[in-house]
Amino acid sequence: MARIRPFMALRPPVHLAARVAALPYDVMDVEEARAMAAGNADSFLHVSRPEIDLPASVDPYDEQVYRQGKTNLADFLNRRVLIQDPAPCYYIYRQRMGSVVQTGLVACAAVDDYQSGVIKKHEQTRADKEEDRVRHIDLLDANDEPVFYIFRSNPEVEEILAAATFEQPDYHFTTSDGVSHTLWVVPDQEVIDRLTGLFAAIPRLYVADGHHRSAAASRVRDLRKAVNPAHSGEEEYNYFLTVIFPESQLNIMPYNRVVKDLNGRDSAQFLAEVGSAFTVEEAAAAVAPTCRHQFGMYLGGRWYRLTARPELVDESNTVERLDVSILQQRLLNPVLGIENPRTDKRINFVGGIRGLDELVRLVDGGDYAVAFSLHATSITELIELSDEDRIMPPKSTWFEPKLRSGLFVHLLS
Repeated sequence: MARIRPFMALRPPVHLAARVAALPYDVMDVEEARAMAAGNADSFLHVSRPEIDLPASVDPYDEQVYRQGKTNLADFLNRRVLIQDPAPCYYIYRQRMGSVVQTGLVACAAVDDYQSGVIKKHEQTRADKEEDRVRHIDLLDANDEPVFYIFRSNPEVEEILAAATFEQPDYHFTTSDGVSHTLWVVPDQEVIDRLTGLFAAIPRLYVADGHHRSAAASRVRDLRKAVNPAHSGEEEYNYFLTVIFPESQLNIMPYNRVVKDLNGRDSAQFLAEVGSAFTVEEAAAAVAPTCRHQFGMYLGGRWYRLTARPELVDESNTVERLDVSILQQRLLNPVLGIENPRTDKRINFVGGIRGLDELVRLVDGGDYAVAFSLHATSITELIELSDEDRIMPPKSTWFEPKLRSGLFVHLLS
């Protein structure tokens, strides 16, 4: 059963919240981060992406990057850009992006639950990225960015969250991308106890976004446990920062693909080989797939609609029937020679929020030869697969809106 607990968040004063809030560290490159934080000393990117305050020649995994993050967090505390709550609280975080509204509980989850499998994963982590987060979190002595978790819809939990949102919010602002962010602090011990008890009856939580942060929190706990002879299991480092949303409210967008070349084939040869596993139709406009097993392909200035041949899809297999799996196994690997999309430098991934125009731009710009638009993986597919302890191909899900960092930070000491 899921063990959560309240915590004493570091959070900005109301008048600074919009200036502090920043996109997650891993949805941008360093130059984009520099541009986003330019002229804003209060941007949380100075903590989550501290390399922006160092010369471009510094390797992002250099020790001085992690030390700069620690220095910047101390500066935020000294300048009271972040202030710690005096007592443990839960927090309720609502985001609105057009018609999408998601309301989640900000809480600390237990490392023990992650290690025992109560918290279900659906992606593998990369060793270099995991090690980066371990070093960052350990030296910072904080979970500076939350992990995005899912719970199966629970009417009692959702009723408590909804009731709290009728109160005056502690923060409310809209970011430049048009997403509104609203936060309520929940200090009431009766409500805290009720939520803790309800989650104790929820059998599983699911990682939506933040596999590397989850794995890093687990490793940091083990490092600290090993050097603490008085370890009790109740230290803050046994818990890590999460926002937990009901499955019914979440919005998954496609995670599209672009490939640099046609693996030695000309366009005619390539199209002929694609036709062995897909029906191929030229389309008059950009193709945003409207159903499973349908794909858009942009090649040579033209859009095509690809439909997987039904006899090649194993609908009984929760991994093999995913569209990302079909594309990988029936086209990217056998035709384009991309055996491991996690490591192959010829493929890149484009979040659905960037739209189909971004695929056209990348191919027409000459850096890529072909692009593929996909139908979004569903929450049901994610949960079913996770319950079977199975792993999706990399870059299978893109959640929007993205959680903002800097609105709540969890100290480990």
